[in-house]
Amino acid sequence: MRIVIQRVSKASVEIGGEVTGSIGAGLLVLVGIEYTDGSGDITWLSRKITRLRIMADDNGVMNLSVLDTHADIMVISQFTLHANTVKGNRPSYMRAAAPQMAEPLYEAFAASIAAELGKPVVKGVFGAHMNIALVNDGPVTIIMDSKSSESDRNLGR
Repeated sequence: MRIVIQRVSKASVEIGGEVTGSIGAGLLVLVGIEYTDGSGDITWLSRKITRLRIMADDNGVMNLSVLDTHADIMVISQFTLHANTVKGNRPSYMRAAAPQMAEPLYEAFAASIAAELGKPVVKGVFGAHMNIALVNDGPVTIIMDSKSSESDRNLGR
């Protein structure tokens, strides 16, 4: 799974001209599902995201997690995170999971984050054309990939 996390002061998702979800301060999580992803990727990333100390404390230092601050999380499916642009000018999405595999994993990922967070997360609609509005707070943007981090995970990092 490839993840882009943005710390936001607010974010919303609009589908067909209608706002279908919004959050205040928290994290906007864009998630790309790869065809080799499974439950281990979901578990590791959902625990890591909810415990990542990127929220500001009273001194403005990134020292708190969304668990500490009771912040919100929005999860949006984005297969284009697996774009391969090495060859030619048209991105290839060969590593992205097919929709019939990706959708259940996306739903399981959102449910896992909600369970870790202890409250519902706001989601986009899988496969829909969405307009995402956000105010990036910081800016703070972090990219994580469960596959490239396997060696770090084995080392306890």
